[in-house]
Amino acid sequence: MEHPRQLVHTSLIPVRWGDMDALGHVNNTVYFRYAEQARIDWLASLGYADIVAVDEGPVIVNASCTFFRPIAFPATVEVRTLIGKPGRSSLPTYYEMRCVGDDTLYAEGASKIVWWNPRTGKSLPLPDSIRGIYQHD
Repeated sequence: MEHPRQLVHTSLIPVRWGDMDALGHVNNTVYFRYAEQARIDWLASLGYADIVAVDEGPVIVNASCTFFRPIAFPATVEVRTLIGKPGRSSLPTYYEMRCVGDDTLYAEGASKIVWWNPRTGKSLPLPDSIRGIYQHD
């Protein structure tokens, strides 16, 4: 049974002309960048802005995206970041992508964050400040 998802952050990301491909819409790989930026915005809002050269932090172990409708320039993408039930060292995250002014779901994605020590390569327990955000049983 899938656990409920909880909205934790919303990011607004302008589509750049260079995000598009030869078919005139945002290239599929860019959607992963939008999800990445939304994830970093959320983590920064929790005080984890400095995630380089640290003793512990997040790493992504998988990522996926399902494309429903193409996004084209000009637009601003609204990326809603949601989380699922945390594990010991991991947190499932989900992304819903819409264009500002249009409630249509253009794409949805997911990634799993694992908290780890980059020097040892070993996972660590999620910080309580992240674990405590999830409010579902």
